[in-house]
Amino acid sequence: MERADRIAFGLTGRQLVILTVTGLVLYAAWTALATVVPPLVFIACALPIVGTAFFVAVGRRDGLGLDVWLLAGLRHRRAPRRLVPSEGPVTPAPAWISTTRGPGDRLPLPAPLRLPAKGITADGLVDLGPDGTTGLVAASTVAFGLRTPAEQNGLVAGFARWLHSLDGPAQILVRAQRVDLTHVADRILAQAPGLPDPALEDAARSHAAFLDDLAARRELLHRHVTVAVRSKRSPGHTAHQAAETVRALSGCEVAASVLDPADAAATLAGALNPSAAPSPSSPPPGRPVPDTHGDEQL
Repeated sequence: MERADRIAFGLTGRQLVILTVTGLVLYAAWTALATVVPPLVFIACALPIVGTAFFVAVGRRDGLGLDVWLLAGLRHRRAPRRLVPSEGPVTPAPAWISTTRGPGDRLPLPAPLRLPAKGITADGLVDLGPDGTTGLVAASTVAFGLRTPAEQNGLVAGFARWLHSLDGPAQILVRAQRVDLTHVADRILAQAPGLPDPALEDAARSHAAFLDDLAARRELLHRHVTVAVRSKRSPGHTAHQAAETVRALSGCEVAASVLDPADAAATLAGALNPSAAPSPSSPPPGRPVPDTHGDEQL
């Protein structure tokens, strides 16, 4: 867990820089205006500036420092809205094409799309170019609330050991995907006539009707958990980190597996387009054996 160091007065270096620069600017302004501006007037004008600087320095939004959040919003505001795949700069449209949008009645050009991932290696690693490689691990969930306090302590200790073993950045991505049970019901109905006993056929048809009714009344979701470990060293080191993640999580009773190239590509595609429904003919990519102890997740 990367957290900025507290340097003085419980403030980080970034916060101290913001407050120090604000103080120096106000001091310089007071030095220049002391002979012409009354002190009370200067203090009244300076208080909103000090309050704003303090709010920006110590405030947080969405887990980020407010200054970082505002800077990200400014970059987003100035960034192009349309991106297209291109190896180089986008070629301008011919001069005889004119529109009524954009400056000078010209439609703004799209910018080249630059994705951080360059491709997927034969080992299933995501190639990030100069930023190294990333290994993807599919993991199941654990029924934490149904365990005894001793078992819970053991699970937390095992998870902590994995965190302490990390020597590079890691990310845990939990995505909720819709589950369509109608294709399961159709398969049960298609195979029901071939069952050896009429009672089994009736039970199969009843179960298919239950699945259809459940799909019609409830919006069913499946949690798909992916652990990403990144390293700027050799791809072999990243693969070793992914394998160690599988081993460490197995001590927490988490069923995990390293994704192969096909499953890694499907996982990236799903992350880039989360609204797309998974194929009904196959489970989510890299899905391990689900936990059967309950629904509460760790």
